[in-house]
Amino acid sequence: MRILIHSHWAVLLSGLFLSTLLPTAAQADQIVILVDEHGHKVYVNTGDAATHVDWMARSFRPNPAAVPARAPEEIDGLLEQTASRFKVDPELVRAIVRVESDFDPKAVSSKGAMGLMQLVPATAQRFGVENPFDPKQNLEGGVNYLKHLLELFGGDLGLSLAAYNAGEHSVQRYGGIPAFAETRNYVRKVRNLYQTGDAPAPPRSTPREPPQPSITRYVDEHGVVHYTNLE
Repeated sequence: MRILIHSHWAVLLSGLFLSTLLPTAAQADQIVILVDEHGHKVYVNTGDAATHVDWMARSFRPNPAAVPARAPEEIDGLLEQTASRFKVDPELVRAIVRVESDFDPKAVSSKGAMGLMQLVPATAQRFGVENPFDPKQNLEGGVNYLKHLLELFGGDLGLSLAAYNAGEHSVQRYGGIPAFAETRNYVRKVRNLYQTGDAPAPPRSTPREPPQPSITRYVDEHGVVHYTNLE
């Protein structure tokens, strides 16, 4: 069944839509599609439906243009600091960021995931991220979520990565890595980068060399040739 919701009515109809589908207690793994005022689809878990309706009502509108640009080395420094604070291997975070966004802080997926660690609106709200295009906030929320998943699945890397891609409820329902081609490819890519150490930090800015003084040649009154860099 295909359901289209006009963007101007998305917030108003979302509560009616949810109440129609969920007359009583909803299953935690049901998925509902909401459309915000910009026409973006947001896939939410109805187990926390009230939270997501409130999220839509408050018109989450992160603006990448409002975030100052950061140099690649600054982003990598933030990654190191955040990973260390949450006691997560920074190389694992680098591998995830490489696969998720290729270190592009302004990346947006077709499903509305945003920023370095590709946070969907529901995950961003869950972990207190106001603007997912801010590298500091994005890494904070993404690494926090990753830490949560690692603890939830007893440190199992494969299950944690699958949950990061497909959602923790999908992994719990399936009892392992879901048989989604996208999720299995995602787990394989991240693991390969992480285990081989082939997820380098973003290229660092090349420092500019100071300008070299020009050399001047002159001949003095005795016919002696001089070379100087003094003006």
